[in-house]
Amino acid sequence: MPEIVDLARRQESSGGRQTKIVDVLVNAFSELMVADPDAFRNKFRKMAAGPFAFYRGSAPLFYADMEGEEDRWADDRATSRVWIQGDLHAENFGTYMAGDGVFVFDVNDFDEAYLGHFTWDIKRMVASVALLAWMKAISDANIAWLIETYVRAYLRQVHYFVDNNSDQAYSLRLETTDGEVRKMLQEARLNTRVDLLDKTTLIDEGFDRRFRRGHGVRDLDDAERARVQAAFEAYLETIPEAKRFRSLTYEVKDIVGRKGFGIGSAGLPAYNVLVEGPTQALENDVVLSMKQANVAAPSRIVHDERIERYFKHHGHRTAVSQQALQAHADPWLGYTEMDGVGFVVSELSPYVEDLDWAGLTEPEEMAPVLDYLGRATAKVHCVADEDSDPTIVDFQTEDEIVEAVSGNEEEFVKEMVDFGMGYSEVARDDHRLFVDAFRNDQIPGLSS
Repeated sequence: MPEIVDLARRQESSGGRQTKIVDVLVNAFSELMVADPDAFRNKFRKMAAGPFAFYRGSAPLFYADMEGEEDRWADDRATSRVWIQGDLHAENFGTYMAGDGVFVFDVNDFDEAYLGHFTWDIKRMVASVALLAWMKAISDANIAWLIETYVRAYLRQVHYFVDNNSDQAYSLRLETTDGEVRKMLQEARLNTRVDLLDKTTLIDEGFDRRFRRGHGVRDLDDAERARVQAAFEAYLETIPEAKRFRSLTYEVKDIVGRKGFGIGSAGLPAYNVLVEGPTQALENDVVLSMKQANVAAPSRIVHDERIERYFKHHGHRTAVSQQALQAHADPWLGYTEMDGVGFVVSELSPYVEDLDWAGLTEPEEMAPVLDYLGRATAKVHCVADEDSDPTIVDFQTEDEIVEAVSGNEEEFVKEMVDFGMGYSEVARDDHRLFVDAFRNDQIPGLSS
């Protein structure tokens, strides 16, 4: 069983594991907790709901456990400096419309993306698979089989890229998928921009659109609106020339303040910006999200000045990472800065659908989906290399990964299976310790 599992158990038995959980979370989130304690109280209550929710919200703890752990699959030059999604778990996959207008099923959510060991994405993912399956009362034997399905699909896809040299062109689309994943893509095609606009906006008396006001939406005073408007103008300069629309498209109609969405975005200031679409037809208006970027969890343990100097700020890091990992990213994707803090800007797209595991309850139903997730993980790792941006990754990722596991693929698969099952046990114990700490007011600056 992996060293980290034994270490965590020893720490827990001495009472140190709970202290480590609290210390890591406070160190990662203290500034945001002070700025918006209510948001973090809500975040922690969501994390308390179950082991998987806790795991989703505690990426910094995972990386604190990875720090210093021996990783024989990651060398100093290449496989330890691969673009990674950073918070890969079973719910961070879904559909989107690529920049070329094609519906794609892929990894999503790049808030934690950075450069690090390629195994970190795989390990974080397989532990989440084990947690998810455990919560569905699936046997250990079947959990091991599901993890193995994912890892073997990953390795097959990496080999495919070595043999075919087509990582930039490859994607999971309607014509290359079947089953549950193809069904998701088909359903995403039914979504419309008008439906999204109807939920978030209304037509005012002047026959133009503006945002609906309500829960989670706040108006800006003149000074704050001017700062956001200036940040938006700066963002426009970060859109690659090849992806820019006509100037009409970027006319601002309305701006409102929002709070960060989801477990991972608690406390992060955010704005929604309503802009003119490609025509003056109101059905073509576009809603953009401008969200303060967080500190990427892997960056806390990757101590590499070359990488740190490459990024202007975490907004830049998030946008550049997504462009590298997706290959055909949202044409609205960019970044900006406000009050010295980095923000990432992207479209609130009607075509984004997250993978929902609720209806997948049997191992035989889950396995084909995990096969696709393995392929998608390999694709984001292999597309983000010298073909994408040689200034930061100057090698072919697929070649380096194949070389790292060559002759030892069965050992690699077994190690990932053992890690996933072992670390999921740690996460279940961690969840209990976290809940006890939170409800007994042991998290400094935040009462339950």
